[in-house]
Amino acid sequence: MVGLITPWAARVAEAELSAALPRRWAHTRGVAERAAEVGRLLGKNADLLVAAATLHDVGYAPRLAVTGFHPLDGARFLRDEHGADERLVRLVANHSFALWEAEERGLRDELASEFPLLEEPLLVDALVYCDMTTTPDGGRTSAHERIAEIVGRYGADSAVGRFIRRAAPEIVSSVQRIETALAVQPR
Repeated sequence: MVGLITPWAARVAEAELSAALPRRWAHTRGVAERAAEVGRLLGKNADLLVAAATLHDVGYAPRLAVTGFHPLDGARFLRDEHGADERLVRLVANHSFALWEAEERGLRDELASEFPLLEEPLLVDALVYCDMTTTPDGGRTSAHERIAEIVGRYGADSAVGRFIRRAAPEIVSSVQRIETALAVQPR
C-alpha cells in the first residue's frame, strides 16, 4: 500500500467530509499539508503520516458518527469498511491524545482495547503537530492558539474542553519536539 495509501486516503476523506462538513474538510486538507512538510523526518513512514493526517477527522462524517467520538468512529470505519492498515487505523483512533478524551466520554477501555496506542513516538508526535498547528479553516497556528480556539469553540466545561486543557502540556511538548526536529533536519 506504500505510495498508494495517500491518494486512497484523500479520496476517502473527500468523499466523507467535503460536502457534508466543508470546514472540517478544509482543516483536514491543512493537516495533510503539514504532514507532507513533516514527512521528511519520517522516512518510510512519510506516506503513513500523510494518510493518517488526511483521515484523522473522518469520524466526524454524519453517516459514520455512531458513538459521537470521532477518533473511535473513524477508526472503526477505516477498519470495517476499508480493511485499512492497522497502523493507520491506530493512528486515527489515537490522534492528538484521543485516549484522554475517550476517558472523559467513558470510552477509554473501548478505545484502548480495540486500538492500542502505537509505540512510535516520532510518528505520533508528528500527527499531533500537524493537527494542533492547523486552524479549523486549514491555516497555520500555534499549539497554544489552537488549544485556546478549541476551548472557546466547545466550552471549558465540555468533555472536549476538559480533555484539551488536561492534554495541553502534552500537546505542546509533542509540537515542540517536532519543531525542534524540523529545525535541525536539513531540508
